[in-house]
Amino acid sequence: MKNLSNVAFPPEVIELMTAALEAAVATLPEPVHSAHVNALAESILRTAGSGERDPATLQRIALMELQLAPRH
Repeated sequence: MKNLSNVAFPPEVIELMTAALEAAVATLPEPVHSAHVNALAESILRTAGSGERDPATLQRIALMELQLAPRH
């Protein structure tokens, strides 16, 4: 994870990020790959680090980034 080594989030923001991650993961087809969960989490951390606090927006951005990510 890049550029977030010095970022700290208050507990209420961590709760928002957790809700966004759980909601995003719930939309993925089974089986859910750990790489997808990691990509979603990184996106949510990065987006929250830039100031976004709406869980639905965090979820939506993470899912869009996952769709745009190159396939390995």
